[in-house]
Amino acid sequence: MPAPFQVSRVVRPAVLAVVVALAAVNAAAQTQMPDPSLIHGRALPAPELSTGTVTVRVVRQSIGNDAPDQTVRVTVGDKTSTATTDAMGRAEFSDLAVGQEGRATATVDGEAMESQPFTVPTSGGLRVILVAGIAEANARKAREAAEAAAAPATKGVVVFGGNSRVLMQFTDDSLQVYYVLDVVNNARARVDVGGPLVVDLPAGASSATALEGSSPLGTISGNRLTIAGPFPSGTTSVQIAYRMAYSSSVLNFVQPWPAGFERMTVGVEKVGTLTMSSPQLPETSEVEGDGGQVFVLGRGGALAAGTPLTVTLGNLPYRNRTPRYVALALAAGFIALGAWLAFTGSARDTSRQALMNRREALLQELAQLEVKRRDGAMSADRYAARRQRVLTELEHVLGELDQAVPDPQGGGEGVAA
Repeated sequence: MPAPFQVSRVVRPAVLAVVVALAAVNAAAQTQMPDPSLIHGRALPAPELSTGTVTVRVVRQSIGNDAPDQTVRVTVGDKTSTATTDAMGRAEFSDLAVGQEGRATATVDGEAMESQPFTVPTSGGLRVILVAGIAEANARKAREAAEAAAAPATKGVVVFGGNSRVLMQFTDDSLQVYYVLDVVNNARARVDVGGPLVVDLPAGASSATALEGSSPLGTISGNRLTIAGPFPSGTTSVQIAYRMAYSSSVLNFVQPWPAGFERMTVGVEKVGTLTMSSPQLPETSEVEGDGGQVFVLGRGGALAAGTPLTVTLGNLPYRNRTPRYVALALAAGFIALGAWLAFTGSARDTSRQALMNRREALLQELAQLEVKRRDGAMSADRYAARRQRVLTELEHVLGELDQAVPDPQGGGEGVAA
């Protein structure tokens, strides 16, 4: 496996927060519910709620298995409020102090649960889910998985589930692209699809790697992701990351898939006036992660196997590096010229050494002028005037150095007339 994708270690928490937020956004419309362990105890933004309102939903083991008549406590600052969950397992707390840190707690069947700390927003509210019995549910799933693994595989198909998505964040002049893929096998036994699922990454991709927590069935070789079968019953989670460089303010992203998507979701970090368009993503909105990063979210319907996902990103944060490269090349040329002249003039007298010193000073001044122009620290008129003065003096100094070169035939005693 390739070396770890170093940048991903820094940004992945923000991406994970967006994965969680998007899972909550889509949960009501999906038959494939999000993993309860991903959303347990997290506070998700709810702009539709009144300011100062927090709702806490209590469930057993899975989303939808509501736990009514449970006592829930919310502590914000030094004030604790108590409420009882309704038939939907939800307790609502209003008029909480905005800007204050809080927590939600509940005890179900003897299991004490506590949310992560949250801050009551100054606009809108929050929704918190507390899931009881996660450890028991995980143990049951492990037993079921072991039983399924022992059974022979059957012929069938798999799909990328509704929680699968493509996420993108920016760093310098490149994108960090994340594939969060849930390979869903709806059969009760392992499924053989006739071979592995192979995803060839788009042109320009580099440094591809599997992320921590990804299934070992997914492996990276160069710019190819291979997800090996047979596929166990349920969901196989594969998460990868790679870099994609771009050289203009517009990027056309094209990615074919070896299996169909139940629904297509793409999230791109909102930087400046970034735009996103795609024939497969007719609905766009914005969502905020726990870290405050805003993502442009594109959502669409099912995507058939073999159909490329095509996304056009506009107004990318792009910095034209051509002037910088020209300045560096010019400076390097002057330095190389100076080095060559210094090497060929090793036998010159003191006056020639003084000319060489002056030449080096002028070359350094030229390089400094280029840096100031590039950084915008000097106006174009002033730059042109000073550069012309330095070049004129440099031409004069180089002329004197040429005249000071000793006769290549030598001289003095012993030379025939």
